Amino acid sequence: MIIGGNEDRTDNKDVLQKFVELAGGLDSPIIVTTAASTVPEDVWEMYRIAFDALGATDVTHVRIDSRADADDDMLALKLAQARGIFMTGGDQKRLMAFIGGTKMDRAMRMAYLENGACIAGTSAGASGMCTHMLAEGKADLAPEKGAVRLGAGLGYVTRVIIDQHFSQRHRLNRLLSVIAQSPFLLGAGIDEDTALIVKDNAIEVAGTGGVTVVDCRNAVTTIADIARGEVPQMQDVRLHLLPSGSRFTSPAAGGALADFIQYLTDRT
Repeated sequence: MIIGGNEDRTDNKDVLQKFVELAGGLDSPIIVTTAASTVPEDVWEMYRIAFDALGATDVTHVRIDSRADADDDMLALKLAQARGIFMTGGDQKRLMAFIGGTKMDRAMRMAYLENGACIAGTSAGASGMCTHMLAEGKADLAPEKGAVRLGAGLGYVTRVIIDQHFSQRHRLNRLLSVIAQSPFLLGAGIDEDTALIVKDNAIEVAGTGGVTVVDCRNAVTTIADIARGEVPQMQDVRLHLLPSGSRFTSPAAGGALADFIQYLTDRT
């Protein structure tokens, strides 16, 4: 469950309610980790209140302030047994620096791959789900060569770059910048209070916004011939807009969307 950030935590809480459902219901063990945040207790308090209002009865905060914290055996056992694991926002570089390659990382993967747990990430937690993570950078007025830096993520999503707060922060140019330079990847820009749900061989968009898919695999660009910071010429770029309520399965979607689903659901 990949969330574009700033999901509603005070009113209907539709995205969080969907997460609880996917995690198995109100009595299922849920872990909230604030590893990406520099104000973990403040962030946890917001989610504690929200999940309590939804009626979830077994929600635990995991605060990670170092790699040593993430290498704890008892923590790994608890995570492996969770039915839902929720990564909050903050800084995706901090998230990866603290948990990447640790026992916590491996336990989360075990919970997901072997026990069918729902892994959710919002904002920085969403970016961190990728194998190729959008680490930092911006391109405000137009796509720019070298405007964005990639880093290694947790690897739940292969061959798809996730960007968040997408429409609200006008990040299309940023996503175009990175996909033009790495055309074997597809881009997914997720709006705030919106979740891209990946389950089996299907995807669903929930919340109040949409998901924008950027495909440069057949595009013709000048990205290789220009200097860093210059704007590339780009032709035949494909964009797909998936509003809330969109549902697609891999065989039925066809074309680029079928590939998008395959990349998202590939667990290898």
